[in-house]
Amino acid sequence: MRIGLLPLAIPEDAATATDPQAVVETFFAALAASDLERSLGLLDDGIVYVNVGLPPIRGRDRVAKVLRSLDRPGSDFEVYLHAISADGPAVLTERTDVLIVGRLRIQFWVWGRFDVHDGKITLWRDSFDYLDILRATVRGLFGMVLPGLRPRAPSELGAAPGR
Repeated sequence: MRIGLLPLAIPEDAATATDPQAVVETFFAALAASDLERSLGLLDDGIVYVNVGLPPIRGRDRVAKVLRSLDRPGSDFEVYLHAISADGPAVLTERTDVLIVGRLRIQFWVWGRFDVHDGKITLWRDSFDYLDILRATVRGLFGMVLPGLRPRAPSELGAAPGR
């Protein structure tokens, strides 16, 4: 996993961080470092993970299964964080997520909300445009055949998030 646009590194005091924005930044930094155990350690046992329009996933064990599916041979996940802001326990993110399976690269814009209490993420709610994901999938498929059409990381483009 990779993360870009906002420089993030796992802080030395990440194990004791309770500031909601720092917790979310550490969560993404751990995912970027393929440190699944650290990222899972930042999730509350009763976390609710919602991809808007799909049924919610409840509980850390079920969310762990989803995240582990991204860590299979030939698969990868990148995150490009464009903006992050916190107001009390609520942390909002705007980012580009990239799903990679073999040579297929699908990247799309995501808006996320995280609720953080006592240093643990209790809600992870992502919203995205299904048409954008369809377009990204088609572009990724064409990019497998015609490398010039393959999407590049947003930091390389200087374009709108997700493109």
